[in-house]
Amino acid sequence: MNIFLTSGTPEFMEKMKEKHAEKNMFVMYGAGNSLLLHETEKKTVFQVPRRYEVIGSSGTLQKNGYFVFNNIPVSDEGRPVFEHRFQSRTNAIDDEPGFIAFRLLRPLDSDTYIVLTEWSDSSYFTSWKNSSAFKRSHAEDTTAVGANSIAHIFSGAAYVTTYQMKKKEEEKT
Repeated sequence: MNIFLTSGTPEFMEKMKEKHAEKNMFVMYGAGNSLLLHETEKKTVFQVPRRYEVIGSSGTLQKNGYFVFNNIPVSDEGRPVFEHRFQSRTNAIDDEPGFIAFRLLRPLDSDTYIVLTEWSDSSYFTSWKNSSAFKRSHAEDTTAVGANSIAHIFSGAAYVTTYQMKKKEEEKT
């Protein structure tokens, strides 16, 4: 399975999705940008997509959720360690309230992996992020000094982007 991402104006993303209604595409709205996600076993219709291989997943992406993209730059040497750590805990959040789906995305054209999660709404993600389950699952992610340190596998700082399936104006109507 692959995921392809492209960015553009909300109007263009909507037109692209409508033009390819038979494809499994999702228009997402973030802070100042919009994103079109195409999940497929085949090729994409996007001309210049950001390309990812799905190497871990649970749940089915829905067209009405709150999406969190944890963007994590990983060095070439660190890829096997990073992938092993995430694949060994793929289903760790499946039973969390409001959880819908998870995808671990291996980049095909860059060094930045995406840990994509979908939630019923932002409050469920916030609750999980503040939970003891979150703290336990991320306990080894610290950059502790010594043999157990995993800091060397990262090639840059991680960052989070969030998206919703509805534009802010749609939510108010």
